Order: sequence, then structure tokens, then C-alpha cells
Amino acid sequence: MNKTSKRAAPKGDSMRPEHDFSNGIRGKYANRFRPDTVMVTLAPDVAAAFPDAKSVNEALRILIKAARKTRKKIAPAA
Repeated sequence: MNKTSKRAAPKGDSMRPEHDFSNGIRGKYANRFRPDTVMVTLAPDVAAAFPDAKSVNEALRILIKAARKTRKKIAPAA
């Protein structure tokens, strides 16, 4: 993407002329994901800590396990 381009978009249209999606196909790659896949956006600093989805899942599983242990140690007030 050229950040030095200063072309003004036509009034009421925010799409730049060089971005032509007239031949695009909606959902072309959507079937690549399993139906139970959840997509989330990570903040750049968080994403930098994880090289792939496997490492993110591993970290979340550790966090879940720690949260469950902590919850069991805290007795509910009666």
C-alpha cells in the first residue's frame, strides 16, 4: 500500500480507484475454516508473543487450569 498517494476519493465514496473489487467473490475462502472456529483479533503486542494458533491455545488452556484451581481454593462465604 502506497502511503504517499494523496488522491482524493469522490465525494460520498471512500473506496480508492486502485481498489477494484468488482470481480471479487464473497466468501471465497470462508469454507477453509471449520464451523466451530472462532476468530478473534489480538492486539499487536499480544500477537507478537505468540508465533501461531497452537501457542495461543496452549497459553489459554494454562490460564483456564490456573483459574479453576484458584476458584476451588476460595471457599464461598456462607
